[in-house]
Amino acid sequence: MKFLLVFDFDHTIVDENSDTWIVKCAPEKKLPNGLRNSYRPGCWTEYMGRVFVYLGDNGVKEDEMKRTMTTIPFTAGMVDLLGFIGENKELFDCIIVSDSNTVFIDWILKAADFHKVFDEVFTNPAAFSSTGYLTVQNFHAHRCAKCPKNLCKRKVLKEFLDKQLERGVSYTQIVYIGDGGNDLCPVMFLKKDDIAMPRQGYTLEKKISQLAQDLRPVECSVLVWSCATEIMSYLKVLIKE
Repeated sequence: MKFLLVFDFDHTIVDENSDTWIVKCAPEKKLPNGLRNSYRPGCWTEYMGRVFVYLGDNGVKEDEMKRTMTTIPFTAGMVDLLGFIGENKELFDCIIVSDSNTVFIDWILKAADFHKVFDEVFTNPAAFSSTGYLTVQNFHAHRCAKCPKNLCKRKVLKEFLDKQLERGVSYTQIVYIGDGGNDLCPVMFLKKDDIAMPRQGYTLEKKISQLAQDLRPVECSVLVWSCATEIMSYLKVLIKE
């Protein structure tokens, strides 16, 4: 009996957007209008690439970025939840599927000593160039019309489950914890024994309830949370059953 926990990162594990948090490193803690207005829907990763060039051009170094990123606050109750999962790793496999990047997530998890809680992190690959600039790439290519072009979380989840099945691992239940519009696609892939846990007041919750109103409800169960201790309470019940 094993459960798979799938976490989004921004506004789910941490209480902010890691990509916008890095702007605290910019001169006067803001971006020039021209750069801010250069974002095009579905092309966030390219936009962040331009942000990182701007930070590099202004002499922002890796250590300053790291110091800034590790001050990002965890969502209420999340430290307790991740501690609980860490103590029960024999029951839970745990992955992150996020539109952030490998460098930010790695820094934040390691600083709080939570990197061992997660078996795998699926996010946009990032690295520092020889000139000290942070660079980021799209996670993959896909054909899903519903998702941003760099990442379809349903595809990631499906490929992970297929790979686990090849290893002989299947899950009693998948618990999907997220907040954003790009979490809807993987939630619609979940089956009736699975559970989606959208964060209260965020886009994912609104989209799921809109589907229910349109009489096209998601197949899985839905449990809304505002503090991560509510997720922990659910998991405690789950492992007792």
